[in-house]
Amino acid sequence: MRRLFQEKTTRNNTVTYLMVIAAYVLMQLLLSGGHISSALQGQLVPITAYIVMAVSLNLTVGVLGELSLGHAGFMSVGAFSGVIMSFLLESQIASPGLRLLLSMIIGAIVAGIFGFLIGIPVMRLQGDYLAIVTLAFGEIIKNVMNTIYIGLDAEGLKLSMSSSAALNLVEGGKTIINGPMGAVGIKKLSTFTAGFVLILITLFIVLNLINSRAGRAIMAVRDNKIAAESLGISVWRYRMMAFITSATLAGAAGALYALNYSTVIARKFDFNTSILVLVFVVLGGMGNIRGSIIAATILTVLPEVLRAFNDIRMLAYAVILILVMLARNNARLKRLFGQIKGIFTRQQAVVNIEEGGDSLD
Repeated sequence: MRRLFQEKTTRNNTVTYLMVIAAYVLMQLLLSGGHISSALQGQLVPITAYIVMAVSLNLTVGVLGELSLGHAGFMSVGAFSGVIMSFLLESQIASPGLRLLLSMIIGAIVAGIFGFLIGIPVMRLQGDYLAIVTLAFGEIIKNVMNTIYIGLDAEGLKLSMSSSAALNLVEGGKTIINGPMGAVGIKKLSTFTAGFVLILITLFIVLNLINSRAGRAIMAVRDNKIAAESLGISVWRYRMMAFITSATLAGAAGALYALNYSTVIARKFDFNTSILVLVFVVLGGMGNIRGSIIAATILTVLPEVLRAFNDIRMLAYAVILILVMLARNNARLKRLFGQIKGIFTRQQAVVNIEEGGDSLD
């Protein structure tokens, strides 16, 4: 039975990888044929960033079972850290791809550090308390970034909390982060291919963590904290593991997102963005990684598809979202999908038995 379970897990993970690869190949074919509008082309990198955000948040909300409302805060930290690093590397490294890679790594590391610092007190809380603290963290990050001015000149990085004039940049210097105006003068480095690679890396990390011994410990903590502690499982340690991993991946997504635009403001990573990513997770299914990918893609593209109905676009978006959520919670539809899934599962079991009679040993 254990062998059969492992084979099923490997098969499900392979299907997820193949689904992402097939979508990438399809989009490349459509792009090369000129069948994608310029507006939708501009959504490709944000879609990949939101997919990474949804998958990483699902690790906290779905797998760990804790509600986090400040995920956009980690995205913001990664975004501005990545932008600063891209400016620092501009005169050192000519390759845009390498600069993007290093910027995403730095964004991920800085967000991971923030995740660790926030997680120390937060992971001792649970339920509503944890949600409120993470919400406060996201708002604090947004407001702090609105008051920071960072410049770069021959003397190095300069920081001010009052105004860009207070940076006293020497000739040839430039402002990187200009308070409420955000990061300015960014050179676009992000590409759809880079986003695709980041999705694969995220899936590799998250799926392997979920299916590992640590992942089973995380889910044990989610299901019954007291029982997990009685078995010698360190609740705080495994909760921190999931939370920091989630924050790190969000930081990488933030750097990818920010380096796709010439200007990025802190207001972009506010409470609404955290809720949007949470909607991706809930709509796709708690703990369902494949569902998060599909939900993030559809809900990111949907407003653009509805642009033809500009006057009622967001109203139609909200109505569609409500209808989908109602359909997901319909008992009859759940039974129907369960029956369909059961048919395919039984057929696959028959195939396994026919291919090797010891499959169930």
